[in-house]
Amino acid sequence: MLTYKTRGVCSRSITVDVADNVITHISFEGGCDGNLKAIAKLCTGKPVDEVIELLAGNTCGPRQTSCADQLTYALREAQAQA
Repeated sequence: MLTYKTRGVCSRSITVDVADNVITHISFEGGCDGNLKAIAKLCTGKPVDEVIELLAGNTCGPRQTSCADQLTYALREAQAQA
């Protein structure tokens, strides 16, 4: 399990767990609770590479990143540790 400290978004951190290149757990600390719970539900059980491809580069308002984009950084880091 990896806890990633986010940058430039409302959520403070993202905890992810990956097994055999498949996401088994995602949780966000802070941020838009309902939306982030939905993202976690939609991504859990999916291959890491598929989620990264789908969410990388997603922005939030004027920010150059978003919680979904930050999730891709967390997943890359978790993938590298696996």
